[in-house]
Amino acid sequence: MDPSSDPSNDHSNDNSNDSSNAALHDPFDGSPRSDVDPLLDDLHRVVRAVLERVPTDGGGPRLVDVLAAHLGVEPRALAVVAQPVPPHRMVDADLALTEVSENDPERSIVGIAGDMRHHMSLGDLMQGVHGSGLPVGQVGQVDYDRMPTGPSPDDWRQVVTSGIRLFRFDGTPVAVRQQGANRQFGREVGSIEVMCTDRDLAEAVMARVQQLMDERSVLRGQVVTFGSDPYGAGISGVTFVPRPTVDAGAVVLPDGLLERVSHHVIAMGEQRERLLAHGQHLKRGVLLYGPPGTGKTHTVRHLLSATPGTTAVLLSGGSLRFVHDAAKVARAHQPAIVVLEDCDLVAEDRSFSMGGSPLLFEVLDALDGLDADADVAFVLTTNRVEDLEIALSQRPGRVDLAAEIPLPDLEGRLELLCLYGGHLFGHEAMSAAAAR
Repeated sequence: MDPSSDPSNDHSNDNSNDSSNAALHDPFDGSPRSDVDPLLDDLHRVVRAVLERVPTDGGGPRLVDVLAAHLGVEPRALAVVAQPVPPHRMVDADLALTEVSENDPERSIVGIAGDMRHHMSLGDLMQGVHGSGLPVGQVGQVDYDRMPTGPSPDDWRQVVTSGIRLFRFDGTPVAVRQQGANRQFGREVGSIEVMCTDRDLAEAVMARVQQLMDERSVLRGQVVTFGSDPYGAGISGVTFVPRPTVDAGAVVLPDGLLERVSHHVIAMGEQRERLLAHGQHLKRGVLLYGPPGTGKTHTVRHLLSATPGTTAVLLSGGSLRFVHDAAKVARAHQPAIVVLEDCDLVAEDRSFSMGGSPLLFEVLDALDGLDADADVAFVLTTNRVEDLEIALSQRPGRVDLAAEIPLPDLEGRLELLCLYGGHLFGHEAMSAAAAR
């Protein structure tokens, strides 16, 4: 019999069985396959191809070697002291770290290579390998961002958003990683990480940086708003606003009213030391209420104009949800004024509240979050004071002065007409218009 006709010598069946079995089981772990597994096979092949083409040395010096040479010890065993940095404080952090490191003439700064730097801590980068098998922790370029430092287009600073500063602090080598926020990579806040052989010294570095951030802050003495403004000079939600110029003579209110408001907002701060010496609190709240268009916002603009050098935070409507952030800025940059406009619009709004209570309650609670000796004035405005009465009655002591800004009387209307139209019309015409 022809051997080729013997079924026992037909290996084509065996091969087909082998192929069939291979098609039914995963080539990596032998588990049963599903209909979508061919797609996974393709993905495995792509990942393997990528990994095979990645240089094992990452293309540059290892960070762990650079830090070991600087610190004088193996850095992978060192503890790291870390602190988050809000996006609007990244310029302050950059200023502080620059000043701290300037005492060392041999200071330097190195960058970090690869996109994985956005997802890994300084300690993780020291290990040299990511969980995916990709090499990480190689020296690369330092990342910088241009960030505003004031309301003018000329007010800006080049800020390190990814880099490690190497310098000596009190004679001891330290490494400080500076990382900015980056929503593209899921990082909502920036961070500072300090590594050195002495943990207490690392804490001292962090404390000094925080002190300088407050002392040198670009927010100090500025007028800022919270919220997104694509056309404004802003840092991740904080926008710088030019300080208004409104003289007292341009504010037309009933006799003595502007003086009363100014006394609470401005004069109390000027008497800071005397008030504290007599056990009086400096934190104060002023409520301006009245119909629309009577001059509440204009009064606020005068208060800002009359307090140059005072930090001011302006919130209105939906941006009132940032009141706790505004209070933190005010506390760190005293003397300060926090303006909360149109509080009635969110008096019962719970949509922005973290705790489910009306947002206005959170606004009033923010006043309690400040120490009594904080030189911070909260100025609230509203067109419908009746919408605030329940909240104010349930949170007593938050408002020291409630001032009604009424519709102008005949004398007030004439004064306003003379102020804005005196160069256009005669006194007789304006008197007739005011009397209508």
